[in-house]
Amino acid sequence: MASGGTERMSVMGSDVAPDAAQRRREQRGWCWYDWANSVFPTSVSTVFLSLYLTAVATSAARADTERNGVDPCPGGNALVDCDISFLGLSFPAGSLWGYLLSVSTVVQVVVLPITGAIADRSNSKRLMLAVLAFGGAAATALLALVGGQNWQLGVVLFILGNICFGASVVVYYSFLPEIATADERDMVSTKGWAFGYLGAGVALALHLVIYLFHDSIGMDSDAAVRLIFLSSGLWWAAFTLLPLAALRRHRAPEAAARPTATLTDGFKQLGSTLREAKHFPLTLAFLGAYWVFTDGISTVVQVAPQYGNLELKLPQDALIVTVLIVQFIAFVGGMLHGLLAKRIGAKKTILISLTIWLGVVVAAYFVEAGQEAQFYGLAAGIGLVLGGTNALSRSLFSQMVPPGREAEYFSLYEVGERSTSWLGPLVFAGVGQATGSFRLAIVSLVLFFAVGLLLVALVPVRRAIEAVGNPAPKVL
Repeated sequence: MASGGTERMSVMGSDVAPDAAQRRREQRGWCWYDWANSVFPTSVSTVFLSLYLTAVATSAARADTERNGVDPCPGGNALVDCDISFLGLSFPAGSLWGYLLSVSTVVQVVVLPITGAIADRSNSKRLMLAVLAFGGAAATALLALVGGQNWQLGVVLFILGNICFGASVVVYYSFLPEIATADERDMVSTKGWAFGYLGAGVALALHLVIYLFHDSIGMDSDAAVRLIFLSSGLWWAAFTLLPLAALRRHRAPEAAARPTATLTDGFKQLGSTLREAKHFPLTLAFLGAYWVFTDGISTVVQVAPQYGNLELKLPQDALIVTVLIVQFIAFVGGMLHGLLAKRIGAKKTILISLTIWLGVVVAAYFVEAGQEAQFYGLAAGIGLVLGGTNALSRSLFSQMVPPGREAEYFSLYEVGERSTSWLGPLVFAGVGQATGSFRLAIVSLVLFFAVGLLLVALVPVRRAIEAVGNPAPKVL
């Protein structure tokens, strides 16, 4: 098949290489980007940057006392009472990370739809993936320069890295319909997702070795964390070379007559996508169901360490072990979801997975304080369904979008997920405050999985796939 897309074969609702061997090579290469980028949300965002950036900001607040004689920490609690200022706003250093996550999410909500629209009109999605991935990797590596009191640099670099991460994922997802047939897509997606969790687990294990044994290599803890940021950026960049080497262009972009895609084109196409999506109500119905249950999933993952620490009184090392258990079990779970979907279909597998999520959340209520083994069992349950649920949702949604518009629709997929990600934490915090119990707060999240399960069950996915003009897989 010519790279310009002159010789085509439409077997998936999009133009793809007719050579099955070449398709498998691209699929293997595509999975490596899950491995490459997973280091950012795991080692950087979840484990190391939040505490490190808070500590740097607190150090800056205390230094203000020496310069102007005004105590920025009147209450004595550095994480709550130490005030810092940014763009004319003052707030406690301990609140920095929460505000930063909120701001970066809002920025992504604005940027990602434009990214998707431009990607579908671009002459090279592969080049676009490269620019975004290497840009995010560079921002991550440059976090190694954050230290002393320059927390503002960390804020800027994290926002840039988070933008590049989210935008690169939109472009990356849009390759799936081009490299996998309708019957291959579930397995390819679950392999990629599982591979991502395996990569995150391997990287995090290496980073924990660096951090826990920093004295043995002649470093203090701050230097060890900066080395982790540098190595995370290099990890992301190095493993991105593998999908870039494997992926090919399978068709001319939608706006083939235009030499380049422009920002103006992106805004115009975004409006067109939003108007067109109304003509595919079944696709939107599945998308809405996904937004509900993925909010429950992300909330469970986010609050699990807090639940383990404050309600179950578990030590910090137990929580670190829990993170590793989730990562490695998620690899196994993702592969099992792919095998099951091949036998009974993606929709039925998602329904089974959401049922297990219901059981996991209810089980969390009964974990006894101080019982590390019970908490590890809970982590294994989370890992078993964590990767597979999202992976199959990704592949199933890819079949419900119009051919040639994958990046645009995946940008809505990602934006919607981020736009609703505040609801689950709000429910958890609200129930916890109203009842004074984290146990009741965690079990309240059952609502998201129950509603999501019901909504998915009601979506006729075969009709949704056929409505957009794609061939349905044999097993649904």
